[in-house]
Amino acid sequence: MNDAADEDVPPDPGRSGERWPVVSVVVPAHNEEAVVAAGLRRLLAGTAPGEFDVVVVANACSDRTAEVARRAGVRVVETPVPGKANALRLGDEVCRTFPRVYLDADVELSAESVRALVAAAGRPGVLACAPVPVLDLDGVGWIARRMHRVHDQLIAPFRALAGVGVYVLTERGHARVFPLPDVISDDGWVHGSFAPHERVVVPEARSLVRPARTVSAHLNRRVRVRLGNRQLAELGRSAAEGRLRLSSLGALVAGRKVSPSDAVCYLTVLLMDRALTRVRARRGGQVQWGTDAGSRAQPGG
Repeated sequence: MNDAADEDVPPDPGRSGERWPVVSVVVPAHNEEAVVAAGLRRLLAGTAPGEFDVVVVANACSDRTAEVARRAGVRVVETPVPGKANALRLGDEVCRTFPRVYLDADVELSAESVRALVAAAGRPGVLACAPVPVLDLDGVGWIARRMHRVHDQLIAPFRALAGVGVYVLTERGHARVFPLPDVISDDGWVHGSFAPHERVVVPEARSLVRPARTVSAHLNRRVRVRLGNRQLAELGRSAAEGRLRLSSLGALVAGRKVSPSDAVCYLTVLLMDRALTRVRARRGGQVQWGTDAGSRAQPGG
């Protein structure tokens, strides 16, 4: 490895009596002590010993992320080098099998959903897949809650592999994506690597996504998304979201899928989002990958 990463290496599954894994799971984690234990518990609940090969990559952490992950019984790679793309590459290097699941540490995915994703990845012609996201709006502010509901419906037709917190690659699909470049939007890069018929959304699988609790936290995320989309465009990869139009919002209101007040909340935040993006882009558009405390629970585990 190129940056002095340290890995915990458990016994060979073949010698320990464990089964050979049916899937590898990479979890990049930067200061995720507050959420990583709960996510790993849900991921591993009901699994057979060795069924899932799980690697948590603790990158540039200043908290107990690595310790908490080790207590969950998974492999841990530690590196002082920050960056999600780097963490994904390091975890990918030590995976034991295909298909491979790439899972954000703050997103929860059950073993049943993983198995459904593995089954979908085995279908002819499928190179990549993702679950259907479910928003956990517990603790989200009133304005942010309205805005999230509108935004989720607007981007649903374009999302596929992006914005779900999880994507799965077959061995052939992996060859399209890796080595992963240093991009802001890794899921956008992955989404743009496949034609629509090569990527599928698996309705039997669900990922629990915790959106930003406040408008301020959401704006920080959205600026990052827009800058990431610009970077993808420069690299020749289309953004997963497509271009959101006011007519689409009008159709949601006309169809009574969202209320007029929901739409007003969304438009207000959208204008703030675009103004902040222009300001930050003029300043150079530098974005560092880190933890969004605005969607986190209190530390535990």
